[in-house]
Amino acid sequence: MTMEKKFMSFWDGETCEYCNGVIIEKRVTLHRKSNGNYVLVENVPIGVCTECGTRYYAANVLKMIEESVRGKRQVEREVIVPVYAF
Repeated sequence: MTMEKKFMSFWDGETCEYCNGVIIEKRVTLHRKSNGNYVLVENVPIGVCTECGTRYYAANVLKMIEESVRGKRQVEREVIVPVYAF
């Protein structure tokens, strides 16, 4: 008999509070502005409703985002972003 490991997502079995759709985990890149500078936070795990697209964030994820934006975590890399006027 083989033991099979099943990865459980934080969002397994959860449904959207607005439309009752199924919530699945996705990884996204967030952009935030802090002290006049833009910050990207990559590979953020969030819950997303498959029906209406509402995003859900776990408390520990929000804490890490806040630490990143406030400069309390080490910067992984910096990028130059072109800016266009409309």
